[in-house]
Amino acid sequence: MYRRFILIILLMMTSLPVLSFGRIKSAETIYEEINPAIVTVDSQLPDGLSCGTGCIIDKSGVILTSAHVVDIGKAVVVTTNNGQNYDAKVLKHLGDNKDIALLKINAGEELKTVKLGNSEKIKVGEKVLAIGNPFGFSGTLTQGIISRIDYAKNRIQTDAAINPGSSGGPLLNAKGEIIGINQAIYNPDNNISNIGIGFATPINLVKEYLKQTE
Repeated sequence: MYRRFILIILLMMTSLPVLSFGRIKSAETIYEEINPAIVTVDSQLPDGLSCGTGCIIDKSGVILTSAHVVDIGKAVVVTTNNGQNYDAKVLKHLGDNKDIALLKINAGEELKTVKLGNSEKIKVGEKVLAIGNPFGFSGTLTQGIISRIDYAKNRIQTDAAINPGSSGGPLLNAKGEIIGINQAIYNPDNNISNIGIGFATPINLVKEYLKQTE
């Protein structure tokens, strides 16, 4: 009788749905939630047009991107997920490396935003996602892992595909939180090969910069 009771309990347990006490999400869910807060950033520089990605971090229209995307551009245009174009003001270049910038657009409505995570908790091997506009293909999602963490240079290395146009876009953890701002790729042969080595600025470093603007 006792053995039969245990068997029934085990069968009941195997038939129950698996409950998740964390906040791990599927790539599809993360994309649907985050992509509306990702924008295309185009800046007219002296030597041509610079194209990149940005993340809306405040519903009033404050956007986080890479400074090298906007550089000293006189005209910066932001295109939101719904295809609307807005003239953007460069609020500030942040940090000694001058590769984090804040933009501001006036959309006349509250915008979808992204959540900043905690890059101190990341680990090598952790699954990550990247959303950006590589080569003008807006809203592109790629995935990979954290390949290496360079604490000396404050860089997160990943094999998630990051290409020209992805700079300023988010590197996301499995909870859909930004853990880094995609910055550059290792490109020794001028895009002939898919090297699979990209770099992002840790979001905690970005948050420190944001405090300096308050």
